Amino acid sequence: MPTRTARTAWNGSFEEGQGQVELSSSGAGTFTVSFPTRSADDANGVTSPEELIAAAHSSCYAMQLSALLGAAGHAPDALHVSVEVDLGPDPAGGFRIPGIRVAVEGEVPGIDEARFVEIAEQAKATCPVSKALAGTEITLEASLA
Repeated sequence: MPTRTARTAWNGSFEEGQGQVELSSSGAGTFTVSFPTRSADDANGVTSPEELIAAAHSSCYAMQLSALLGAAGHAPDALHVSVEVDLGPDPAGGFRIPGIRVAVEGEVPGIDEARFVEIAEQAKATCPVSKALAGTEITLEASLA
């Protein structure tokens, strides 16, 4: 399996500086990051590590859930996944990610809600990004459309 890469060039202090995150292996884009926007309610078009984690988690989870549903004989027509990643103070000092919330709504022919939720929970437990974030509480809300 391939290794994916990203890099960041940072200029200035923590409080006033900013960086450029480059998705190096794909060349998909370069995005500005800064602490003032990271900790603000309005991101003003600037991303953050938490948003990048949310993007990675939502895409990985969607792929894993699709694979598990297909293996169970219920290939989805559509999955709508959203992920919220919190940034908060760490009681030990600095900051931490205290929680992640995954929500999925599926359009899946021939499956009942209970079975969908069961497979959705399996996907949460087996998604590689969920595994990488195992030190953080991850909650799941799953429903059929």
